[in-house]
Amino acid sequence: MTLSHQFAYLILLALPIACVSWTVTHEEVFREPREFCKNRSQACRKLVERKFFYLFTCEYCFSHYVTALVLLITRFTLLYDGWRGYVLAEFALVWLANVYMSFFNRLRLDIKHENVSIAVEQAEVQQSSLLVK
Repeated sequence: MTLSHQFAYLILLALPIACVSWTVTHEEVFREPREFCKNRSQACRKLVERKFFYLFTCEYCFSHYVTALVLLITRFTLLYDGWRGYVLAEFALVWLANVYMSFFNRLRLDIKHENVSIAVEQAEVQQSSLLVK
């Protein structure tokens, strides 16, 4: 596979990795299992159990496992054939997926901030219109 094709695969494969990682670790649809895992990650006695349950609450940690699954399914390697290509692909995909999730998180934060600003302005306009009457 040419370097440009590998780069395109890298950019495209990171999107579903970011999507799955974000959805499982942040969205409401997985809230109950995530809360269960959070509680287990704090209450389990064995270190292995705590770390296992923690990975479902951290998008960075979870993205490593999602990436490994994607690499297993797609057999995508980066720059090298064999295990070295898989290792490079793993870390490159995790990094890029986390960049995507950071951008998404920032976008959501900006949207929330704008919605709050609009709500405050509307409340001020309503309050000033009530005072004028």
